Amino acid sequence: MYLGIDLGTSGIKLLVMDERQQIVATVNQPLSVERPDTGWSEQDPESWINATAKAFDELAANAPQAVKDIRAIGLSGQMHGATMLDADDKPVAPCILWNDTRSYKEAAKLDATEGFRSLTGNIVFPGFTAPKLVWMHNNKPDLFDRIKKVLLPKDYLRLWLTGDYVSDYSDSAGTAWLDVGSRTWSDQLLAATGLDQSHMPALAESIESTGKIRQALVERWGFSPDTIVAGGAGDNAASALATGIVAEGDAFLSLGTSGVIYAATNSYRPLPDSAVHTFCHSTANHWCHMAVILAATDALNWYAKLVGSDAATLTKALGQEVHAPGSTLFFPYLGGERTPHNDASIRGGFIGLAHPDDRDSLTRTVLEGISYAFMDGIKALEAAGTHLDRLIAVGGGSSSDYWLSLLATILGKQIDRPAAGDFGGAFGAARTGLVADLKCDPAEVCTMPTIDQSFHPNTDLQPAFADAYARYAAAYPSLKDL
Repeated sequence: MYLGIDLGTSGIKLLVMDERQQIVATVNQPLSVERPDTGWSEQDPESWINATAKAFDELAANAPQAVKDIRAIGLSGQMHGATMLDADDKPVAPCILWNDTRSYKEAAKLDATEGFRSLTGNIVFPGFTAPKLVWMHNNKPDLFDRIKKVLLPKDYLRLWLTGDYVSDYSDSAGTAWLDVGSRTWSDQLLAATGLDQSHMPALAESIESTGKIRQALVERWGFSPDTIVAGGAGDNAASALATGIVAEGDAFLSLGTSGVIYAATNSYRPLPDSAVHTFCHSTANHWCHMAVILAATDALNWYAKLVGSDAATLTKALGQEVHAPGSTLFFPYLGGERTPHNDASIRGGFIGLAHPDDRDSLTRTVLEGISYAFMDGIKALEAAGTHLDRLIAVGGGSSSDYWLSLLATILGKQIDRPAAGDFGGAFGAARTGLVADLKCDPAEVCTMPTIDQSFHPNTDLQPAFADAYARYAAAYPSLKDL
């Protein structure tokens, strides 16, 4: 058996699969996010441990033999979070999460500092880890001086599981401290934020062992003492393994809280000016390009709450046939935007509201606006040299036929929806455990799922959507000035 643990923003998920990659058990535990100030987003790292322990309790109670048979554990996790530990491995403050934008000034200063873009291959975004540490230095120097280790969220779980400070390359690439081309911590970038190598964990490949589970956990839950913990991956890299996105040209589109287009590359090709993320992939000697929008289903859920409904009810009411765009535009910048704007202060809105607009027409408008944001990402990826013909759709939004048809039409790409299954970070994490245990070729294990349905562009509607997208793109400078 192989266990994947996915530490998300809203919950912990455990997934157990056998050597044939058949899922035998899943467990979920919720997490909450604290927002004590505007632009802030925090979690208590101890809540991750408590939630995982509760999930282990449930798994051991319902499937004790499966727990005993687990040979390897893989980890997947929300990226960029600054988990700051003192000399006793206790958090000195809540973890500052990926969607926290308080350090936008510090990020801009680091981004203008020599070496950051050239070594990391990325813009220094406010959500990245490094500017959060500079914010701590500037605003809470007493706490900053107590920091002895900085870990990413999933690696804090690893510390609890094994007692070791280790991270993988895919997750570490999102800190703004990693030389992404050479896959090493950069002394120059660490020094620019008041840190050094002693503050960093060791680095490992996603698909290799990083240690064995601690004896205390063996005794409490019945794990085998020989159970290893694989390097694992950041959540998007883990989802890439779950969907078989391994080779150049393979890509998935995630319609989750945030929106991601993740494309595997077989060479290091950074283009930071485009605001495309260039990170290490979860397989050795591979990298990836990611276009990221901060509010995908998050924007749809916001609108659903506004009109007293839920996202599934709203999208189901649209049917399956895509409508031509109306005159109203929606901009999903509820908490800023990454690709291509790198703008923490931009905010969303509707433009062109008219008397005929009703709940259904505005639902379509919201979906269109999010899809135009993905089109911004496609253009940025193409500028970085990544050209895609098809995308595998994952995430909660992929259940909507209307939305996938709309995306295919606006993006001009075939969108494939997998047959029923679990293709998220927990499944990808379990695959890292399997590969680490058997020491096999990840391409043989991390195969693509069976496709249930393919969605193709509606060529009759493409000119109208192209015109609407041009209006959408042209409106950004005016919104920014506001």
